Amino acid sequence: MASAPVTFVGRRDERLSQPGPAMPWPRPAGAPGAFHVMAKPTGAICNLDCAYCFYLAKSELYPGGRFRMSQATMEQYVRQVLESQEGPEVTIAWQGGEPTLMGLGFFRRAVEVAEACRRPGQRLLHTLQTNATLLNDEWAEFLAQKGFLVGVSIDGPPELHDTYRVDKKGRATSPKVLAGLGLLRRHGVDYNVLCTVHAANASHPLEVYRYLRDDCGARFVQFIPIVEHAPSPGCPAAVSPRTVRPEQWGRFLIEVFEEWLAHDVGQVFVQAFDAALASWLGLPPGVCVFAETCGNAVALEHNGDVYSCDHFVDPAHLLGNLHDRHLLELLASERQRRFGQDKRDLLPGYCKRCDVLFACWGECPKNRFALAPDGSPGLNFLCAGYKAFFHHIDGTMRLMAALVRQGRPAAEVKAVFASAPRNSPCPCGSGEKSKYCHGVAASQ
Repeated sequence: MASAPVTFVGRRDERLSQPGPAMPWPRPAGAPGAFHVMAKPTGAICNLDCAYCFYLAKSELYPGGRFRMSQATMEQYVRQVLESQEGPEVTIAWQGGEPTLMGLGFFRRAVEVAEACRRPGQRLLHTLQTNATLLNDEWAEFLAQKGFLVGVSIDGPPELHDTYRVDKKGRATSPKVLAGLGLLRRHGVDYNVLCTVHAANASHPLEVYRYLRDDCGARFVQFIPIVEHAPSPGCPAAVSPRTVRPEQWGRFLIEVFEEWLAHDVGQVFVQAFDAALASWLGLPPGVCVFAETCGNAVALEHNGDVYSCDHFVDPAHLLGNLHDRHLLELLASERQRRFGQDKRDLLPGYCKRCDVLFACWGECPKNRFALAPDGSPGLNFLCAGYKAFFHHIDGTMRLMAALVRQGRPAAEVKAVFASAPRNSPCPCGSGEKSKYCHGVAASQ
């Protein structure tokens, strides 16, 4: 039976354009109580031409398409997400391509639909990932008024950011990005920054981090490694020149971690560090790449097609269309559950014997194209970097986890370092004396 139309609060003459598929009831076995949808209202279309963007090529899946989400598709996305989430807070997420190409009117309408469809007691969190180049005062006022959390893509200082993040004419984009970020800050919009780490900026971890923290005012930072698999005859694990190398990636994380630990713990939140602490506490890491299994974060294309993951938008991972089958049914499908379980089940034996498996779980399956030391396939290309990073932070994470278990803030780890006798081994487990290790920074 089709679900009943939903009347809009305060606008009783308007209803959903079409009922769409009803939510399966009872809930399918294995259906997630909470899940995330990366909705792409413009598909792969973007006003920029970032050299490493893996999504621009996805436009080839829809030859001749308009790449603009219809109102009917938007309504079904919002309604189906809201009616099938069991938790009190529900995220309505928009990504791209560049979602602001849809225009402000589209998002005004989306917020109206969400308000009309939410159940009593449900809290809405609207999120928007953007390159910020098309923002103006009207956009910023709207985002502030509606409480959007805005993610801004920026790769560090202009000379590093503009290496790969260029417009369609190959021109630098940092001036427009910084102007958009300035608008968000002036209007009090809640924002975070997403920084990709690649060949151009990987060797400048402190310069990048300090710029994001000090110049951009970021208090929530996400670092994503750029890994572009470019296999060739005789070299199946080859990567592009833009790709960050494993050792670079590990060193980048380690140097940023030490800067964060010395100056920003408890004040700036770095996703990779938060996820690590959760793992050391035995809790879910909060980010799919470090989870044991995945499958609860799907990608929604402009026409309603649903794919297993943002990184697996291809015909082999097309689950269906939300106009034909409800989102919850697609997420609960055996095909999607198997996709998520394969993250754990297809790990090579080398990974399963690793002492930091609990913190890594092989990271993202898209990067598992290298060979393990024993010659078995499926090793993550960045394995050496992650292993170096997790080994480096192990002692500190143990201390922070112990503090949390005692009901104390993890940030008190600095006091632990500061109280250690100068000539005793540093509590981080490095083997060095405190006065040569974390005791120095903690006392400053």
